[in-house]
Amino acid sequence: MDLFRAVQVFVTVVDSGSFVAAAALLDTSNAAISRQVAALESHFGVRLLHRTTRRLSLSEPGQALYQRGQQILHDVAEMEAVVGQHTAMPSGVLRISAPLSFGIHTLSRLLPEFHARYPKLRLDIDLTDRVVDLAHDGLDIALRIARAPSQNLIARKIAPIQMIICASPSYLVKHGEPATPQALSDHEVLSYSYLSSGDNWVLLNAAGAETTVRVSPSIHATNGDLLRELALAGGGIIVQPDFILADDIASGMLVPLLQDWRMGDFSLYAVYLSRKFLSVKVRVFIDYLTETIGRSSGS
Repeated sequence: MDLFRAVQVFVTVVDSGSFVAAAALLDTSNAAISRQVAALESHFGVRLLHRTTRRLSLSEPGQALYQRGQQILHDVAEMEAVVGQHTAMPSGVLRISAPLSFGIHTLSRLLPEFHARYPKLRLDIDLTDRVVDLAHDGLDIALRIARAPSQNLIARKIAPIQMIICASPSYLVKHGEPATPQALSDHEVLSYSYLSSGDNWVLLNAAGAETTVRVSPSIHATNGDLLRELALAGGGIIVQPDFILADDIASGMLVPLLQDWRMGDFSLYAVYLSRKFLSVKVRVFIDYLTETIGRSSGS
């Protein structure tokens, strides 16, 4: 006897309410269904079903087998789905949320190759710096830069993100360079509205010492590129990710400050709703980001 097949037949009989209905669902004969159930009862040495001309009812052992059998069949179906994802070509629409500046500076250069790998997958991208509600907004995945992801979501760390404090040479000529973190409170600061610590900048040094500085920004803005433009014009000191500032720092247009200190440990996370198994389209996107961003950053 094929025990798994017999359990599958038994569960189908109970779910459908009769041998005849189960035979139709499984595309077999009523007699074959009866033989499978009888073989199962003989194997366990107990009666599983009470049969009358009008209905079926479960015995106590039958109830136990039915509940366990349902779980077994469910587990096998999930296993097949997960394994099948590794060979399936993703298709349909992948809905992504990402920070605006990250989307422009980094994601834009990565998406052509991703599309070439998965041509059947269409992308719907929402670039916003606000924290989106994945379920409410119908999103499959969100990319977030944070010290730690939300505990209400499943998250995968993609790469570390270096936050850099800097200002333009023209600003430093006029106002001087802050020698200590505390000196930031006396400077013109251009602040990112969605910074998790707000106007309390938390800095760490190489020895692990931590200090918090309360800054008094002259401007708050919800986008890092706007703050970058203001800093380039000599408007003040900013703290922004390296993917926004790298070219300006390399060219000398912006000058890194307080280089013995850093703005904590930020990372790029891919977050998605709490599901037991990832859909193939989400999985391949996360794997691609890890390959292209994570490896280049050494994470």
